[in-house]
Amino acid sequence: MPTTNDQRPTTRIGYGFDSHEFRNGIPLKIGGVSLEHDKGLGGHSDGDVLLHAITDALLGAVAAPDIGALFPPSDPKWKGADSVLFLREALKRVRDAGYTVGNIDASLILAAPKIGPHAATIRMCVAQLLDVHANCVGLKAKTPEGLNLENAAIAHVVVLLEKLATPKRAQKKKARKKK
Repeated sequence: MPTTNDQRPTTRIGYGFDSHEFRNGIPLKIGGVSLEHDKGLGGHSDGDVLLHAITDALLGAVAAPDIGALFPPSDPKWKGADSVLFLREALKRVRDAGYTVGNIDASLILAAPKIGPHAATIRMCVAQLLDVHANCVGLKAKTPEGLNLENAAIAHVVVLLEKLATPKRAQKKKARKKK
């Protein structure tokens, strides 16, 4: 793996997975976007299966604890929480480790609703949250044909991180020295 003299790899990859069951009486959010549907995804937080998988991919890429360790479902503080909070914490850890998001590729597996009509909006929202161009966010939707998963949504995500020219820690140190 290519390295520089600071011994951090120039790139790192992470993989994230999440799944949630559809439930009545819950709004549906996927990728930070509210979608019209008769059911939402159950979970301790808002159940955003895509943001959860992205969060775990980011955390895994920098060898940080996973989403469940950082935001335990047993903690009432996270009940109904917006998954954007989890993603922001993961991004902070990525930047503190000296990396930035190069790109992500995600696959959603669900029977309904159809993601195609919402794919561009979801990609734009995810890109904005990750501070990358929309062409750096791949999103595919698949149906769970023959898998008996019609009442679930599943997300698989891979992320590529690229080393920042100057790690955030070093930037903070330099700023303190200037004061």
